[in-house]
Amino acid sequence: MPRPRKSLVSIDATPYYHCVSRCVRHAFLCGDDVVSGKSYEHRRGWIEQRLLELADIFAIDIAAYAVMSNHYHVVLHINLDAAQNWSHSEVIECWHRLFKGSMLSQRFNKGESLSKAERDALSTQVSVWRDRLVSISWFMRCTNEAIAREANKEDEVSGRFWEGRFKSQALLDEKALAACMVYVNLNPIRACMAVTPEESDYTSVKQRIMPILGKNRSNHSAEPPALLPFVGYPRKDMPVGLPFRLTDYLALVEWTGRIIREDKRGAIPASLPPLLARLDIDARHWLYLSKHFESPFKGLVGKADQVRVVCEEQGKHWAQGVRQCETLFSSR
Repeated sequence: MPRPRKSLVSIDATPYYHCVSRCVRHAFLCGDDVVSGKSYEHRRGWIEQRLLELADIFAIDIAAYAVMSNHYHVVLHINLDAAQNWSHSEVIECWHRLFKGSMLSQRFNKGESLSKAERDALSTQVSVWRDRLVSISWFMRCTNEAIAREANKEDEVSGRFWEGRFKSQALLDEKALAACMVYVNLNPIRACMAVTPEESDYTSVKQRIMPILGKNRSNHSAEPPALLPFVGYPRKDMPVGLPFRLTDYLALVEWTGRIIREDKRGAIPASLPPLLARLDIDARHWLYLSKHFESPFKGLVGKADQVRVVCEEQGKHWAQGVRQCETLFSSR
């Protein structure tokens, strides 16, 4: 029996989660349907736009994403501190961008006076909304419901568009985070939908590369405002962001992507990208992870000892994939 989502998400363990939603139909979510001859390629743009819109509303940042033909991947970062620092007004404003809110919140927005009982009731509502605005379940729900409505309207059908539950994996450390992000961004290359990262449409890696290739070619720190920024390696007083350098990450994506495209087993260059060397992962294990990140692990991904600690905290006796963690996240 599937475990409740709240028992699988622990912000104390990690703020990073890899989520995957798959279309339940045999028909295409996106791309060209060879049977009907109809193109659904525009739906990839729907999903990309919706993800980036929600990242501006929720206290959840997007680290990576890739929209494929019948599913999409997204790596999310829960920014709990940001949500806790929001005022009541800010929470209500964010919630009203998603839903109508309540009669009390609408009256509050109009500047109408509320009684003490009404203010207390509104505070309770705001507390619930604040929690939802840091929930990956609510983030994915708001993404998928909007896309399902648009797709059903376009197809002139009703019923389920997505599988009942999205898949999620907790990324417990830097190794798991880097491996997952590269895995996500190289999905189009593995699927032969693109040849290079900069040609991979509807991916976060293209979003990050294009400013560098464009007017800001000399500014290698240029970052799309809608994505969680790279802030460099861990240090004291580190700002919120990905614990890598952008240039190192892009070099690692390019290096990994070239080897995947060449499909030469064992053909690993002697000189490794700086980020891979710093993460201290065996190069052959890295290449396996960049192709098969979803299959070896169920819900927790990281060093084996950390997986066991989180399992114990969640009241679980065992986690699927812990032995693979021992192997794949070991040092060279």
